[in-house]
Amino acid sequence: MTKKLLLPMLLCVAASACFSLLNIAFAPDASALAFPVSLAFSALAARASYRFAGAAPDAAKLPLARKLYQYLPFALLAAFVLRRAGARGTAYALDAASVLLWLASAVCSRLALYQMDERRVYGRNPALAGTRPAPRGKARGVRRLARELLEWADALVQAVFAVALINIFVVQLYEIPSESMVPEFLIGDRLVVFKTPSGSRFPLSEVGIPRLRTYRRGDVVVFRNPHYPQDRKAELRSFVSQLVFMITFTKVNLNVDESGAPKADPLVKRLAGLPGEQLLMQDGVLYARRDSGAFQPVADDARWAEWNAAALPDRTQRSVRTIPLSREQYEELTALERRRNALTYRGAQAELAGLADRFRRVRAQTNGASPPGAAYAALFAPADLAEYRLFSQNDALTRKLLTADGGELWLEHFLTDWASAVPAAAFAGDAPPDAARPETLAGGDLYRDANFRLNLLIKRVFAGLVVRNAELTREGRPSALWNADGERRALLAEAETLHAYAALLDSRNMPAFPPNAPDGSPRFIPGGEFFMVGDNRFNSLDMRHSYERRLKPLAPADPLSVRYYSNLSPQSVPARSILGSPLVRVWPPSRLGIRVRR
Repeated sequence: MTKKLLLPMLLCVAASACFSLLNIAFAPDASALAFPVSLAFSALAARASYRFAGAAPDAAKLPLARKLYQYLPFALLAAFVLRRAGARGTAYALDAASVLLWLASAVCSRLALYQMDERRVYGRNPALAGTRPAPRGKARGVRRLARELLEWADALVQAVFAVALINIFVVQLYEIPSESMVPEFLIGDRLVVFKTPSGSRFPLSEVGIPRLRTYRRGDVVVFRNPHYPQDRKAELRSFVSQLVFMITFTKVNLNVDESGAPKADPLVKRLAGLPGEQLLMQDGVLYARRDSGAFQPVADDARWAEWNAAALPDRTQRSVRTIPLSREQYEELTALERRRNALTYRGAQAELAGLADRFRRVRAQTNGASPPGAAYAALFAPADLAEYRLFSQNDALTRKLLTADGGELWLEHFLTDWASAVPAAAFAGDAPPDAARPETLAGGDLYRDANFRLNLLIKRVFAGLVVRNAELTREGRPSALWNADGERRALLAEAETLHAYAALLDSRNMPAFPPNAPDGSPRFIPGGEFFMVGDNRFNSLDMRHSYERRLKPLAPADPLSVRYYSNLSPQSVPARSILGSPLVRVWPPSRLGIRVRR
């Protein structure tokens, strides 16, 4: 036998044997299977090599040896995954050594297969020529069917493993599951995601190709969803599901949560924030800063952010399932923002104090003033201050304020105590707060100041309803006829607009991220991490949000702040979680093409 044939075979078997030794595990879980699987294939390959090219060469064993060498890299890769699928982790050094041995075995197996090709093996190894078996006759009947089935099964299994390797290191087929990236991507778009430059890694390990690309703002990336657990069990399920997903051409998705619903994992979003930046979003404008100076608008973000999907071309709208807001609703939203931005703290203080006085007078005329020293603090729980409850239960809350001891005192504090949390500079003059002068902003930045003023708008409308309800009660009008009152109808219409805005608040705005340190100094996105959002901002659960809503105050500095249900929980994504970038859209045919930056 020539050295060109024997050397790669010996090196392949040696590397496989050493790889098997690194797979020894004694834990009572899947990791214990890694050693017997890799050892069995290594032993079979060694035995076939000996019988084919040993002291007594036998060309009849050539097909078996060739087949084992074809499967050996795949079997070792399966053993690699099994070894890391257990509850216990593996050290980076062990992973690196295993990867190097797998690479050595895979390369040597390819070299051995090259030398075992029938076009060259007999000419280069005369000792085999004399043992070459006579050509087989054509099989018939059941034997022919069985042979063809085995050949098809063999081709399918090898294709499965080849797809696995391609999926891990080169490209991944991904189907868009939501409309978070409209109009860039629509539901059902299938993308080929190029993974290699993003630093592909071996499954369930940190060993892989170094990251070769630099990400820029505006890049569209596919990444692991950090809202789901990233433990070994989840990584194994993700690996298997991606493999099945790729093999079935995106028809079968095993990546489901505990309830059986498909996981939103991986995600495709646009990179909006870079390392070293602190971000803030207000009224749909993304701001960023890199030092303790003022936030500056990110001009490029306006090119990608889609706030008014109803204004998209008709052709695009026909392919969009959900338009979050109509043109009229979007105009109402922006008009409300303008009214909120025009509010002055001095004017709000006078108006709210006037409403408190009006209610006090009506209360005295209907049920009498509360006794001196009446307790009022416990009249309402924090949940009672949810904006939806304030508006929807305004009649019941009015009756309580009219009849309970301390009702008028509670409303007075509700409408006036906020002033102590506003900086003195904000009350100077009749102009609204100035974004260029943080000392005029409640909370010190645009986001907190805007929410503080929204808090006051809601208080004004709620107090207006309470006062009008009380006046109608004093006049003896039954509550069934209250909706006929024009002033009350106008207030309810404004309450509906405010409630609709509160429901969209977390999609339209975001507090400073990362949040400032306790001493007020800014913090910045750490090195090697990025912030991603969807283009279709009103229809995107992204890195601005969590998957749970909780009741939180609109203005934490206000001791009696209005509350709303929020899912804001901004987080950045480490570069290691980025799987790749969309390269080409392959389906549907009408949208076939290379994805380019808009």
